[in-house]
Amino acid sequence: MRLLGPNCRKKAKNAELGVSNEAVIDVRRVSKSFERGTRVLDDVSFSVGCREMVALIGASGSGKSTLIRALAGLVAVDKTGVAQARAGTIAIFGRPIQRDGRIARGAKELRVRVGIIFQQFNLVPRLSVLTNVCLGLLGRMPFLRGTLSNFTLDEKRAAMHALARVGMTEHALKRGVELSGGQQQRAAIARTLVQGAELVIADEPIASLDPASARRVMDILADMNRKDGITILVSLHQVEYALTYCPRAIALKAGKIVYDGPCDQLTPALLSHIYGAECSEFFPPSFDRPGLARDRHEGEPAKLRVASRERSVAGHAAQTGSADRLSA
Repeated sequence: MRLLGPNCRKKAKNAELGVSNEAVIDVRRVSKSFERGTRVLDDVSFSVGCREMVALIGASGSGKSTLIRALAGLVAVDKTGVAQARAGTIAIFGRPIQRDGRIARGAKELRVRVGIIFQQFNLVPRLSVLTNVCLGLLGRMPFLRGTLSNFTLDEKRAAMHALARVGMTEHALKRGVELSGGQQQRAAIARTLVQGAELVIADEPIASLDPASARRVMDILADMNRKDGITILVSLHQVEYALTYCPRAIALKAGKIVYDGPCDQLTPALLSHIYGAECSEFFPPSFDRPGLARDRHEGEPAKLRVASRERSVAGHAAQTGSADRLSA
């Protein structure tokens, strides 16, 4: 993947705003409140480098979905009232998508480069799978042609290629409503491939799937990260999948980041220390390092995750100067 960096003038402007030009995602002192002043996000700061695959974990109500919607520019964060250039800023590819309570004017242009995968799949039930995948092109098409779903033969071929990547070619002419949950999620991933997304943000994409379908979806995301160089931020309720697929984890609790570091240090004891009784929500009682078990027995997927882990840890260390941050 080639990261399309801003030109020198934009870099100078971003430097004035305190925005990093190297990070694909750069979040600085972001908070979000809904009603009665309760903060769903509380002074959140982190960055994600190019080609990283990072898990966002936390118990129900920790703020994961709100953070992902804020990253996508779908919900505005709070005004900070803090006299600091970085405060209240979310930047994607070095450009602010929102700052100090306002969605940036260039947010639509940035969203074209970001694929959002939701738990609910978001396919149009009456349309064919092929057409649903082609909808990933809408941000790059003339409005009228997109409204009429008038896709060219080359665009349909690109959609079929994306469906082949996720093992869905035989379902191309089925309607979206005819697919199982796992199949719908794979079609949604194919849509991000057609979109040409350089960053994929997934909000609990496997929460409603059976274990076999969940593993297949995570395998596809890991393959996109390794082969296409796509940066992945995936919200996961099941910590064992984070340990298996993601070199780095960011843990939220009550809207605050309580851990940001290597997944291989997320032991049951550490998570129990951080979350207390909430830990039982996302750690199965029989948990025993499933990532290591899969690495030993699956061969190529193990190599895939090792390579991804090496890139991600190196990128995170370069940005933060420390591979691990834990706040009690």
